[in-house]
Amino acid sequence: MTTAATTRRLRIRHTTRVSYTQAAVLSHNEVRMTPLTLPGQTTLDSRVTVRPAATTWSYWDYWGTQVTAFELMDPHADLTITASSLVETAPPGALPPAPGWPEIAAHTAGSRLLEFAGPTARTTVPPKLVKKARKAAMGLDPHGTAEAVSAMVADQVSYLPGVTGVNTSAAEAWDQGAGVCQDIAHVTIALLRGLGLPTRYVSGYLHPERDAELHRPVAGQSHAWVEYWAGDWHGYDPTNRTRPDESHVVVGRGRDYDDVTPHKGIYRGVAGGLPEVTVEFTRVA
Repeated sequence: MTTAATTRRLRIRHTTRVSYTQAAVLSHNEVRMTPLTLPGQTTLDSRVTVRPAATTWSYWDYWGTQVTAFELMDPHADLTITASSLVETAPPGALPPAPGWPEIAAHTAGSRLLEFAGPTARTTVPPKLVKKARKAAMGLDPHGTAEAVSAMVADQVSYLPGVTGVNTSAAEAWDQGAGVCQDIAHVTIALLRGLGLPTRYVSGYLHPERDAELHRPVAGQSHAWVEYWAGDWHGYDPTNRTRPDESHVVVGRGRDYDDVTPHKGIYRGVAGGLPEVTVEFTRVA
């Protein structure tokens, strides 16, 4: 971490409430809401609580995300999951020079980067879009390519909540011309992979106020951006056209949203409505 003068401490409270049409007989759940400890980000405290009360256990999944799992074996009419974290973040350092495209291709071919080099069902786009992205990034190094392609996506896909769903694909979001950060990240990933740049999906949080007052809670939401490999992993937030900074908090990374879904669950009972999700941020230092 850098000196205290440049770090930021954020308290995050992420609450998910699920109400069932009729009481669920039982449910099995996985939660990915615990921020990672990384260079430039330290999780000082984090806990997940469940109501009705349940025994929880944690493990690290294949992609390096901390998972909290639990089961409710008795009938329950609703479920509340609260993830509370205190995270210290720091501004990003200067970007190092990027390796050349041949070096990236060679490194990708012989490593796990291949998992982030090909399309998934959520990150498949028509070849004509990749061709358009190649034209936008003509002559640029990997860092410039990530920025140019992100700008191209942000120009086409306006941020507009409520017009897409969790199952919307990259191609659908592009054609619709609107979506949320998840959609913008998926389109960006699809195009960068199409240009030969390994890219992964990042799930986390973004404090909505750059100059947040201390100790004043504000409403926010979870956020998504991308990381591309150019000698090392580097982040870019295409929704906000910026590199991630001390307002960004990383929870998990994967090929797409499916690998880092904040809450996955199955239950036995009558189908109910959509979960109610709230995220509250408080800057404490």
